Amino acid sequence: MKKWFLLLLGLTTSVWAAEKPNVLWIVADDLGIELGCYGDKEVDTPNIDRLAERGTMYTKAFASAPVCSASRTAFITGMYQTSVGGFHHRTRLIKPLPDPVKPVTEFFRDAGYWVSISKDDGKAGKYGKTDYNFEYETEEMFDGPDYGDRAEGQPFFHQVQIFEPHRTFKKSEEKGENLTIPPFYPDHPVIRADWANYLHTIEILDEKVGVVLDRLEEEGLADNTIIVFFGDHGRPHLRGKQWLYDAGIQVPLIVANPLSETAGQKDDRLVNLIDVAPTSLSLAGLSVPGYMQGKAIYTIDGPVHPDGIFAARDRCGDAPDRIRCVRTEDFKYIRNFHPELSYSQHSGYKKLQYPALTLMAVMNEQGRLKGRQAEWFADSRPAEELYDLKADPNELNNLADDPKYAETKADLSARLDEWIKETGDQGAEPEGDEDYMKALMDEKWEAFARGMKRRGLDAENLSERAYLNWWKKELGVE
Repeated sequence: MKKWFLLLLGLTTSVWAAEKPNVLWIVADDLGIELGCYGDKEVDTPNIDRLAERGTMYTKAFASAPVCSASRTAFITGMYQTSVGGFHHRTRLIKPLPDPVKPVTEFFRDAGYWVSISKDDGKAGKYGKTDYNFEYETEEMFDGPDYGDRAEGQPFFHQVQIFEPHRTFKKSEEKGENLTIPPFYPDHPVIRADWANYLHTIEILDEKVGVVLDRLEEEGLADNTIIVFFGDHGRPHLRGKQWLYDAGIQVPLIVANPLSETAGQKDDRLVNLIDVAPTSLSLAGLSVPGYMQGKAIYTIDGPVHPDGIFAARDRCGDAPDRIRCVRTEDFKYIRNFHPELSYSQHSGYKKLQYPALTLMAVMNEQGRLKGRQAEWFADSRPAEELYDLKADPNELNNLADDPKYAETKADLSARLDEWIKETGDQGAEPEGDEDYMKALMDEKWEAFARGMKRRGLDAENLSERAYLNWWKKELGVE
């Protein structure tokens, strides 16, 4: 009798597990599509590549925002950050989510899941990055930092938050002499060394992904765990992070579901990171709330977003702005609501972290920049941008004023207007009064000045050329 009871108990546990698969998100911080499985031959990512071989790789996945907190607010709720009021990066005005919006964690918990979030593989016992622009308490939102602490047989929804390849990069022994540099950047040793460090840091990310995958295998969980791997937004480089060009919003997205026959597939449809929450719920057999703006990708045969991908950039730290875009298969339309601002307006984060910005500022002073590079340092920018993505994937040739593309621009502009209206984009509302904004900007400047002081530099009295010399020494180049 005892033998039969144990057998029955085992079968019951097995059926429960089959009915409720584990769901694991692996989220990389500031990751573009510079991965082996996405065709980059200059970076070695065997663990992420093997994950792609086990699942479906989305070749046209995009974040709804090009910066951490806004994007994370969106993908944890399945809603555009502009619809729920969580779009300014590093705002002081943190509010509750509007009814009936909830983080996806609550729906998993209601279904009996252990809900957890960790740095790396979780065994260190530290909560991972959240960074949401709404009111929450990490210890209330999550049951703990390690899915290993759940009850026996309990399914889990776990997030592994990996810091890499966020700056500051880990230093590579290589200086990038033989690497392919994106065409917007000058071909200069500073750029090459920085790019080499970025790719090296991605390889460290890949090693950490390998640890996560190996743990699942070792604990016998791999066959019942759906893995969703993605970056929170695009690469942390000039014209990438904090901008709506593809470099800033395109991300890898891989869904490996051992319970389906999707191994090694590619999906070229346009998808948005707001789709990750509803897709995860759907794959786990749970209901998707009707209010979610994201789509359960696997339930749709045709285009997931037939009108295109929409994304938004608002204030990022000490750089106020409002930019919106719509991206289709063939074109991208960008609307700059503040054309009076320079592309290169002061940003403490970028000034502290992007050597390309200082290098190009010096080259601009010397008259060595042309075209779009020089335009980056102009006092203003176009109100509209339009790019033919088939002919110009790097988005360097703005066609907004070309009469041949007037119809295309009008169509995409109308789509953007409709999206702003339909989704209740709150970006036109002022963040705060004049006193609030002044205090905020003063706070950001002081933080920037402290960061420079830690480097032995005076933010108030530092020339671009002197700062470039600091970067050269830091990167080990001339």
